[in-house]
Amino acid sequence: MRLIFLVMLFLGGGALYAQGIRGKVMSDSGEPLAYASVYIRNLGDGIPSNQNGVYEFRLKPGLYDVLVQFIGYESVLKTVEVRNDWVELDFSLKEQVFGLQEVIVQSGQEDPALTVMRKAISKAKYHRLQVKQYTMQVYLKGTGKLTNAPFFLKKKLKEEGLNLDEAYTTESVSEITVTQPNKVEEKVISIRTSGDNNSASPAPYIGASFYNEKVNEAISPLSRSAFAYYKFTLVGSYYENDVYINKIKVTPRSRGENVFEGYIYIIDELWAIHSLDLQTSLMGFKIRVNQIYAPIEPNVWMPTTHTYNFGGKIFGFEGEYKYLASVRDYHITLNPDLVVEAEIIDEKVQEVPKEAIKFNKRNASLENLADGDKLTRKEFRKMINDYEKESLKQRDDAEVIRETSYKVDSLANKRDISYWDSIRPVQLTMDELKGYKRDDSLAVVEAAKESKSDSVSRAAKRKFNPLEILTGGDYYFGKGVSAGFHTNLAKLSYNTVEGTKVGLSGFVRFREKVKLADSLTTRTRDFVIRPEFRYGFASQQSYGKVDIYRTVSSGVSRIRMGVQGGSYIYQYNNEDPISEFVNAAYTLLFRQNYMKLYEQDFVNGYYRKVVNEAFSFGGEILWAYRRELFNQSDFSYFNKEGESFTPNRPANLEAPPVAFNNHEAFNISLNAVWRPGLKYGIRNERRYPIYTTAPRLSLNYTKGLPNIRGSESSDFDLLEAGIEHKFDFGVSGTLHFNLNAGSFLNRNQVYFMDYKHFGGNRTIFSDMGVASNYRFMDYYRFSTQTEFVGTIVHYQFRKFLLTQLPMLRFTGLKENIFFNYLKTKESPHYMEIGYSLDNLFRFFRIEIGAGFENGNYSTSGIRFGVASFINISMGE
Repeated sequence: MRLIFLVMLFLGGGALYAQGIRGKVMSDSGEPLAYASVYIRNLGDGIPSNQNGVYEFRLKPGLYDVLVQFIGYESVLKTVEVRNDWVELDFSLKEQVFGLQEVIVQSGQEDPALTVMRKAISKAKYHRLQVKQYTMQVYLKGTGKLTNAPFFLKKKLKEEGLNLDEAYTTESVSEITVTQPNKVEEKVISIRTSGDNNSASPAPYIGASFYNEKVNEAISPLSRSAFAYYKFTLVGSYYENDVYINKIKVTPRSRGENVFEGYIYIIDELWAIHSLDLQTSLMGFKIRVNQIYAPIEPNVWMPTTHTYNFGGKIFGFEGEYKYLASVRDYHITLNPDLVVEAEIIDEKVQEVPKEAIKFNKRNASLENLADGDKLTRKEFRKMINDYEKESLKQRDDAEVIRETSYKVDSLANKRDISYWDSIRPVQLTMDELKGYKRDDSLAVVEAAKESKSDSVSRAAKRKFNPLEILTGGDYYFGKGVSAGFHTNLAKLSYNTVEGTKVGLSGFVRFREKVKLADSLTTRTRDFVIRPEFRYGFASQQSYGKVDIYRTVSSGVSRIRMGVQGGSYIYQYNNEDPISEFVNAAYTLLFRQNYMKLYEQDFVNGYYRKVVNEAFSFGGEILWAYRRELFNQSDFSYFNKEGESFTPNRPANLEAPPVAFNNHEAFNISLNAVWRPGLKYGIRNERRYPIYTTAPRLSLNYTKGLPNIRGSESSDFDLLEAGIEHKFDFGVSGTLHFNLNAGSFLNRNQVYFMDYKHFGGNRTIFSDMGVASNYRFMDYYRFSTQTEFVGTIVHYQFRKFLLTQLPMLRFTGLKENIFFNYLKTKESPHYMEIGYSLDNLFRFFRIEIGAGFENGNYSTSGIRFGVASFINISMGE
């Protein structure tokens, strides 16, 4: 339960000295300032105060310039001498007094903040690229509290040791190296957790730069498109330690998720971030971020303190979680190409001098930058963009858009309390100390329970459990041999062809792993036998099949080849548009038998090759003798007079009776899938595809060969192609579409099993993929043996009708519309138009819509599904 709580709240670490400085940071009214920055200027190192404003900094004897900063307050600089004892050094900070207490914008004039932000935005990419590589040590502390829970669970939570309003803390110390443009390497030196033994990585929090276009999917105020999402107001300006700082109020044009609001402080002339205090929301959880920057080198400001506050409620649980990331010991390598500081001119309000140069495509980007000491913001941005493009082209791995490495030191979980007391840059509060004391004792008890449970579990694995015939289970016999059962409980169902139906399936696997001599790659060979059996009590008919296949995997490359055969029963649409469970419920409760079945004796050989994540191809050869089936059961709990089951033969606009005759089929199919321009990420030296970066193109060809033994047989050629992709339009919305078209080039004899079928739906349950199936269309009415074109389009708005209200946007609610279309040679123009509410209670979706044929109303309904963000990846 403790782990579940932490997951819900988040949706969302030298030499030692016995002396230094310590004290408290307060406002001039005596209020403690939590997480104020205590920075030693002549060391380039700093720490934050804790939640109570208390700090302690170990230092060797010497003179130090101590700079204390807190957003919204005047910084204080003190010089202190440390000898052989602790120096008590308290700080009292006054609220910041601005040079412009109130900015009055005259009619026809623009707010001065616009000039500041235009220049800052033009230099955002420059500041992101100016440091080629940097290494830092990061201390991360996360402290969470469950502040409320459903009344019926409070007792259970207390039994498990999770009490309301008690602190649960995680600490880690890591060394992180960031290399442009997209590589992050992290080594965890130490971890300490109160409660569950969860690791804590600071990289996702401190690695999100506000100089990027987005920060964890929210539009940055320094994004190129920031003016479309924000209004900026200059609150005031002030001098501090020889720099001139502008305080800019950031106001979303439309408040809600994926936009920030608050304040950002911009250094004049340098146009870099000095600090920020911003908040946003995600899935109904409020998130607030504070960052304080410091000059690591001349004209290079980088964050030294990050604080993140998460809070919200879900299903009656309510809580808060706070992260503090303290960064120290920076080692940076500047980009030698970006050392020239140019004066940025805002051409909208400033006169452009004659000596200001313009971007010249004929010159290399470095020549343009080197030649210009005065540049308009547009020209400067063009040069930086051109420089980045040239740099990416020169990389060998340009298709990799992010790379991460995460390693944990072998001693990370074994550091004792004295180690933490010496390395922790921020003192623990009394609540956090109590939490550690409580959970250190609990951990001993829980570890003993887990150890006992593990030993019992290991013993149980050696014994056969009859219940696993239904629930599924694996048994290992050593030397790569294993066997087991699939989940067979779901194979108990009901349909009108078989009546009550039971099923059973399992597997036997022989696995061999071979380490390739010329690389670190392991080649895995599997030989698998998968038998399956089913029996219908009304039809008194049993069916069985077996699938025997071989797979060979080496890195991302994979080959699967096999043969399957037997006598079995299938839906006419081989993509199984309705599940057995849903069909059984509708059949028994509502007397609606949507599933339509046929049987076949068959042998099928197949081959599938995954060349890489972007391209795969395959084919199969099928021989089958197919037979039509008929209803054998009339039972249901709903027996209203005049209501009867429909025949098992699907109703269709095109199919003549001969399309359902018993026949032989000898079909050859070829298919290929390609994702042009697919991008990748790398984690711990393993590459993984990011499927949303490229469209999915598919091509399929099926040939039905005639004259098998002179009997009735298939004779057709089907060619079809498809494209599926998803586009994000900033935070305004997301478009997901699926387009499919094709034609029967030859249709001398096409049986209904080989018609082109479309993903229909007549139940209240919507498919998980928002662009997978039609919502209201009959399963087989428009199935065709002619040419066809169909598309499914789904668009998610950030703000539409109900979400015009900020209070609803902050809950994570989304609104969608969908438009689906299908046309075959013989069918009417079929269209579906609908609207849906998404992310209801975080995880659900409700849709309402209607279907039209040639513009005339035909059907409508309500559909329920899972939230679209849970969408299954379009990976292979």
